[in-house]
Amino acid sequence: MLAALIGFLGDFDLAEEVAQEAFAAAAERWPRDGLPTNPGGWLVATARNRAIDRIRRNRTLVAKYELLDLSPAVEEEMEETAIPDERLELIFTCCHPALATEAQVALTLRTLGGLRTEEIARAFLVPEATMAQRLVRGKRKIKAAGIPFRIPPPPLLPDRLTAVLAVVYLIFNAGYDGRRELATEAIRLAGALVELMPDEPEVWGLLALMLLHDSRHAARLRDGEIVLLADQDRALWDRKQIEAGRAALERALALGGRGVGGVYVLQAAIASLHAEDTCDWAQIVALYGELSRLSGSAVVELNRAVALAEADSLEAGLRAIDRLEGLDSYHYFHAARADLLRRLDRLADARAAYERALELAHSDPERRFLARRAAELAP
Repeated sequence: MLAALIGFLGDFDLAEEVAQEAFAAAAERWPRDGLPTNPGGWLVATARNRAIDRIRRNRTLVAKYELLDLSPAVEEEMEETAIPDERLELIFTCCHPALATEAQVALTLRTLGGLRTEEIARAFLVPEATMAQRLVRGKRKIKAAGIPFRIPPPPLLPDRLTAVLAVVYLIFNAGYDGRRELATEAIRLAGALVELMPDEPEVWGLLALMLLHDSRHAARLRDGEIVLLADQDRALWDRKQIEAGRAALERALALGGRGVGGVYVLQAAIASLHAEDTCDWAQIVALYGELSRLSGSAVVELNRAVALAEADSLEAGLRAIDRLEGLDSYHYFHAARADLLRRLDRLADARAAYERALELAHSDPERRFLARRAAELAP
């Protein structure tokens, strides 16, 4: 709905405001008058009417009509099928190269993913106030520069690809932590990108990665608590989705000439290895090493250290974790460290690490898991 309104109005803030007004109107009228035949169309059309009313109040109606090529709106006339295509257009609008990459990703997560500013800030490991400023600057830049709301022509697509893929994957991650509709939407968007850019290995790699991760969603929770990969009931994994993910990975590798690949192809290859009955930890360590070389990410190095603990020794993994810097506010860092300390029988240190991870975790299933592990190590 927001994507449709932004495409129609060309104004992010106005679109968000009239969308809220439309939902408020629905909350008031639907219980009284009944559900409309096309609820999505009703909401978009109502929001559009509210926007036109605002334009009229500003006494610029004629100029705006000429600019937007508007015709008088009638409630329920807008087809819901028009909305999904505009989501892809919204991503490419937000990922215009005139914007900084971090602003591109943050703005799309806010408008398309519906994430709150604090959630986006958490994903970037920055203060909420900093992220709020990025969002405001991004909206102003799009408006001031007159960035068009459209999918760019084919020659310009590769220039937007890095930010677009990052956006889709972050939307998926938000859904993977519990908002199921976001994970489904991210996979749908990746499928649309595959159709748009069928010769890009990284697009296929991202689709493969998300399919492989999503295949395990039914096994990730038990009694409201997160279940680690090693402890999951594999009978609950979606085997058809795993095969679809591996087929997408094969396509990515073929397009890349069977080379190592980019960051998403590498992550998909790692996810595929995790889906095997017996993990090849040495190969996973090697893939994480290549991924670290490409990304320079401390989070990737953390994952490599965890794999190293399995491929080599717990001590080697812990040494690798303890060498990492800049992850003190990242709860997975402390959770991974706590697990290795627990397995090494350093119980007091493990308990302290679990408690630190618990302070930083935001997901209730993860908090329950960490609290239980910490309690098991109580004196």
